[in-house]
Amino acid sequence: MGKNPNAGARISAQIARLIPEIILREVKNPRIGIVSVNEVKVNGDHSLAKVYVSFLGAKYPRQNLEELKAVKGVIRSKLSSRLGLYKAPDILFLLDESFEAAESLERALRKEGEDLAGLNRE
Repeated sequence: MGKNPNAGARISAQIARLIPEIILREVKNPRIGIVSVNEVKVNGDHSLAKVYVSFLGAKYPRQNLEELKAVKGVIRSKLSSRLGLYKAPDILFLLDESFEAAESLERALRKEGEDLAGLNRE
């Protein structure tokens, strides 16, 4: 019997749901801040999970990310027991900068529109 093709998606969804909860209730490191897990990609053999995060209201998100990486072992241990897996995937925390990039693009487009509107009035 082969592996369940939906297992990766199921594990990804569970990891995305559990990590913020574990950080809030069990890690309790105020320097991490409020974590939003935007996406989780688990590789084919479920040995690695790339977790894309952002930090709500953080002035220095890279510092928050370093704090999060420092407690990766604790999070992985808690995940293992909650997921019911003998071995939880290794976690690679990555800063999701897509929101900032989209916001920057939106500002540029808005400015371009204002500039064009100014040219049309002249």
